[in-house]
Amino acid sequence: MRVLVIEDDATLGGALAEFLGDQGYAVDLVSSGERASAALSSQGYDLVLLDLNLPGEDGLTVLRRLRANENPVPVVILTARDALEDRVAGLDAGADDYVTKPFELPELAARVRAQIRRRAGQVNPIMEVGALSFDTIGRELRVSGERVALSVRELSVLEMLMARAGRVVTKRQIVNSLSAWDADFSENAVEVYVYRLRKRLEKAGVSIQTVRGFGYLLESDAVAQ
Repeated sequence: MRVLVIEDDATLGGALAEFLGDQGYAVDLVSSGERASAALSSQGYDLVLLDLNLPGEDGLTVLRRLRANENPVPVVILTARDALEDRVAGLDAGADDYVTKPFELPELAARVRAQIRRRAGQVNPIMEVGALSFDTIGRELRVSGERVALSVRELSVLEMLMARAGRVVTKRQIVNSLSAWDADFSENAVEVYVYRLRKRLEKAGVSIQTVRGFGYLLESDAVAQ
């Protein structure tokens, strides 16, 4: 999952990027309204964290343009503006959530997960395919009830495949979703992670099939038969 953080405070922006990266998200960080608009016009995101007090174009201008362009990406405003009229203005401009500073990082992470689930039409935070059960909140994978330890990247690739179980996910989609601008993450790396997942999930009642020329498809063995 790819997140755009729009924050002009370098310390806070860096902390958010590091925290979300540890949660398994690919994070791009920009510090102005103009750079935010450029990023949003050139890259698809699963979620945007938006500060309102930005140099140049302010956050509300960025948000209104985003919605005018019919971009449905979930937007969570992060701001020190806590007056009622500010919250109303932000939500009316198209924000999906409004969080005032200071905030606790675990609560922000929960709000991020909730918005991403809502966008995917996923109410239950537990995803299940075959004997696989993935808790998107606790970031925990179980196979037939037994916990399986995976790396952050492996979990992220598997989450993307499980969210689209039965449908082809291209290598490029995985790269775009999981790589930040400054990260060395390629289609070759995707092949490595898929290979590892296949080895780890041999007895999980699922298969990750290669659709030559397109990407990968995850489905339960019961469906494949």
